[in-house]
Amino acid sequence: MAGDLREIFAVDVTAARYMCAGCTHTDAVATLMVWQHSPGLVARCPHCSDVVLRVVRAPDRVYLDLRGSVRLEVPLEGS
Repeated sequence: MAGDLREIFAVDVTAARYMCAGCTHTDAVATLMVWQHSPGLVARCPHCSDVVLRVVRAPDRVYLDLRGSVRLEVPLEGS
């Protein structure tokens, strides 16, 4: 999933922290459990197994669904 997210964001999103909308567990995006057998990538919370984000690639765009995350904290370069 890191490679797919790298195409969308100019920063390493795996270092960003998410808050699960289901259980409010907060951790780095890199700790999410990823399923690749869907039409795209599905990342689940390691604490409650709720879906936190989805990434689906089409030939000309990428769909990013973050509705399972309350927020995404992205560290800025140099901080």
